[in-house]
Amino acid sequence: MSSADLEPFHNFLWLVADPDLLGGKLAIRGTRLSVSLILSCLAEGMRVAEIEETYGAFPHEAVPEMMQAASEAMDMSIVAA
Repeated sequence: MSSADLEPFHNFLWLVADPDLLGGKLAIRGTRLSVSLILSCLAEGMRVAEIEETYGAFPHEAVPEMMQAASEAMDMSIVAA
């Protein structure tokens, strides 16, 4: 299955989640880069260019989608059993 065949995560164009790609972790379409990796790098102060030099190129249009997905995840209600 090519990355073009992967279903988008929610309404995002660049974010995908598939069990055969990174064990189902949220990833950037067309790459093997997880959203959590990129967000961690950004949180550590890396620039997008530095991330690409270290881990490989990815579509920059994915960055706002990653931020939106993270924001939505933080708004989720968590109920402890």
